Amino acid sequence: MLGLTALLTASVFFGAAIYISWAEQPARLHLDDRAALVQWVPSYRRGFEMQATLALISGLLGAGAWGQTGHVLWGLGAAIIILNWPYTLLFVLPVNRQLEAVRPEDAGNDSRELLKYWGRLHAGRSALGGLAAAIFLVAAWLEL
Repeated sequence: MLGLTALLTASVFFGAAIYISWAEQPARLHLDDRAALVQWVPSYRRGFEMQATLALISGLLGAGAWGQTGHVLWGLGAAIIILNWPYTLLFVLPVNRQLEAVRPEDAGNDSRELLKYWGRLHAGRSALGGLAAAIFLVAAWLEL
């Protein structure tokens, strides 16, 4: 049961991340510079709360499934979904801080380039979530 819940939470994480990468971020970039920045700030804060929690829960559940079953794929999936935390802290957070420091009236080409860079970095989180979900899916399938 822990493994299936790890799969579920990793899948929800991946779904949210891919939605941001494929729908929200491109739509945001169609806005003018000020509006794009103003939209990004609360969107990221809310998304971070949800995705950080999902990554943590999924990682803990995957680790628990590994402990219960001894199947290394649960541990690998857990490690990959948890990698979102250091990835975000090391690579995404510095860009977040730069974006949050821009006043809306000062938005321009530099803030737009930062938003584009943030989008590429966020795609890395999408990839980690998708890989973890796929590994958990294989682990669950092998246990059938």
